Amino acid sequence: MNSESTPGLDVLLQNARRRAGLTQTQLAGLATVSVRAIRDLEQGRVRNPRKETLRLLADAMRMSDARRVELELAADAHAAGRVLQSLYSAELAAPPTPLRPLTGRRAELEALTERLDNRHDRLLTLVGLAGVGKSRLAQEAATVLHTRDRMPVLWVPMAHGPDAGPEQGPQAPLAEWVRSLIRDGDRFEELTSVIGSKPTLIVLDGLDDSAPAVPVLLNLLRACERLKIIVTSRRVTRPPAGRLLPLGPLPAPAPHTAGSTLPGDSLVAGRPAVELMLSYVSHMRPDLLPTDTVTTAVAHICHRLDGIPQALEAAASWLLLYSPDQLLEIARSTPLLLVDGVTPATSDPGATLSEQLGAALAELDARAAALLTTLAALPEPWTVDAAARAGGRPLSETARDVHDLLLRGLIRQHPAEPGGPVGFTVLNLVRELMAARRPTADLVGASD
Repeated sequence: MNSESTPGLDVLLQNARRRAGLTQTQLAGLATVSVRAIRDLEQGRVRNPRKETLRLLADAMRMSDARRVELELAADAHAAGRVLQSLYSAELAAPPTPLRPLTGRRAELEALTERLDNRHDRLLTLVGLAGVGKSRLAQEAATVLHTRDRMPVLWVPMAHGPDAGPEQGPQAPLAEWVRSLIRDGDRFEELTSVIGSKPTLIVLDGLDDSAPAVPVLLNLLRACERLKIIVTSRRVTRPPAGRLLPLGPLPAPAPHTAGSTLPGDSLVAGRPAVELMLSYVSHMRPDLLPTDTVTTAVAHICHRLDGIPQALEAAASWLLLYSPDQLLEIARSTPLLLVDGVTPATSDPGATLSEQLGAALAELDARAAALLTTLAALPEPWTVDAAARAGGRPLSETARDVHDLLLRGLIRQHPAEPGGPVGFTVLNLVRELMAARRPTADLVGASD
């Protein structure tokens, strides 16, 4: 653990005593520890107290298992393995607390939790475009298992950022051990000794290059027979990390539906993207009531931004500057201006949503990029057969490439008519990114 960001034993003891509502004298009486010993501990004069002293103080303050672990680790960092093994529980290891309810992912949540309940599916990868909600879905599934089954959950952010999750407290050493195992192959024995045969869920959030980690993860699963692992990733690697569960954007109204004269409730019903963005609108602009006019504008914006949750949240932040109708005009003309919000969450390179979407396009090889250009020009929805004819390529080869674009999240399934063929569309934001890059390519071609 980082000693600069983790409270020391003195601070932890002071905080625990104040939470318990006790003075030093009262704590000394309850714990049968001298007032002077407590004062020395709280002033940092004693850094390695006897284990029995810590136990007496913790019992007197009725500390939880998680708080006891923090206390013991602060007193003796080298005892991490022993301490964590003896107190490893659901209380010790919990997923991050959701900041808002999950919207529009009930079917995906049920599918994911059913897989986790199946003893044969122990390594799952949620794959999809940046911003579609992979981490949020994994968080909800982890919360279900933690609450329902009292299962310990080790939430391990693989890329540190503003939403990285818990990095302090008793779970921090375990998360760091998992990262060390994935990156360097270290800490295998320590980790397996703590987890052992206990039911546990590990979430590797943001492991975008999972191929090198697959052998390590398989060894960990073999050593810990009741362990399950979820990986969230922006791309599919070869070999993939277990069973793939693609996650696409939220369903959004088609243009003709969004422009209908149906009442607002009809636009929201069964359209989770609209429901989600309306919740963002209500938080950002409580004065805006969900009238038919507002809901229709929101439905159009959801379509233009492809129902990508992070893009919808970012677009809603612009309501401090624009009306819903003005926001809709921007979404129609230059939607990429909206996807990072008024103020980007971070200034780290490559962290904004538009940059991540652009990176997904940049990762395509020449063949896949050419196919995507062809697909963007087809009348929508198009089928795999139509894509093969338009590209002049074999059907089997086109099907594999369309499947790859689908897993990358650059295209999405179009709701099929009963008994009709499966159709697909290219995301609007992907079209915008392709169009933004095209003039440069044309200019280079003209200069040749």
